[in-house]
Amino acid sequence: MGFFDKLFGKKEKETLNEGLSKTKESFFGKLAKAVAGKSTVDADVLDNLEEVLITGDVGVNTTLKIINRIEARVASNKYVGTGELNNLLKEEVAALLTENNSTDATSFEIPALPTLPSGEKTPYVIMVVGVNGVGKTTTIGKLSHQFKQAGYKVVLGAADTFRAAAVEQLTIWSQRVGVDIVSQGMNADPASVAFDTLSSAKAKGADVVIIDTAGRLHNKINLMNELTKIKNVMKKVIPDAPHDVLLVLDASTGQNAIEQCKKFTAATDVTSLALTKLDGTAKGGVVIGISDEFKIPVKYIGVGEKMEDLQVFNRTEFVDSLFSQN
Repeated sequence: MGFFDKLFGKKEKETLNEGLSKTKESFFGKLAKAVAGKSTVDADVLDNLEEVLITGDVGVNTTLKIINRIEARVASNKYVGTGELNNLLKEEVAALLTENNSTDATSFEIPALPTLPSGEKTPYVIMVVGVNGVGKTTTIGKLSHQFKQAGYKVVLGAADTFRAAAVEQLTIWSQRVGVDIVSQGMNADPASVAFDTLSSAKAKGADVVIIDTAGRLHNKINLMNELTKIKNVMKKVIPDAPHDVLLVLDASTGQNAIEQCKKFTAATDVTSLALTKLDGTAKGGVVIGISDEFKIPVKYIGVGEKMEDLQVFNRTEFVDSLFSQN
């Protein structure tokens, strides 16, 4: 598979449709009740729609923004039938995702490999953060698989040393995918692991480094200090590392995912998001709310158990799957 092969073929689109099916069924079921007996979009319909969006975990602030935009369009057009409501919603959600830096990626690509002042190429470094249980280690494993399939040489760093299971799980994933891993075992200094990982990856001419980090420390101050320490140590090897700080969130937790995002964005400079477990929840609306509230691009979504079921987030495909009537 080449670097620029299209991701959204028929199979991938079917997986996305299936992964969003629970959210879609729940949303359209509630939407049907919201417009029952109504021929036009009036104040009652908008009130009901507001409730549908909030209970769909879109979030209060984002919901009000959507409602206000639809209300303005209804007032402008004078007469809007309830049959047009789905298209109005689709357009406004697509507009929000566009405004919130979400990209229309179609393949697992990294930017041009960073270059030191000496002209030496360095790996693209991704530091992955997130609480325990959100699917962080699994996401790293699937991501490393997708990068390898795209032709990149990948090295993993097991810097979540506060849980023995985390190191073991990442090691199993590295063996399963067939990529190198740097590990010092449980209770090792996470920053030391990160330093060794980048040094090893640089020496081996790797393209991508993915560093796992602890999901929970004793308090937020410790978490902030630890993440800062890891980042500072990495800069000793590659001055502009990490190039991406990826926060992994469990979409099935709905509003709790938004709270986690608040805590981690306060602790470190998060640059992208991955939403997991979309296939097992009706709370897929949280993707819209998180993107809007934090203005951080959603880069990856998990829509199934297979390694190939981690997809790049494509706003056009996402909205199309969410609002399609078939």
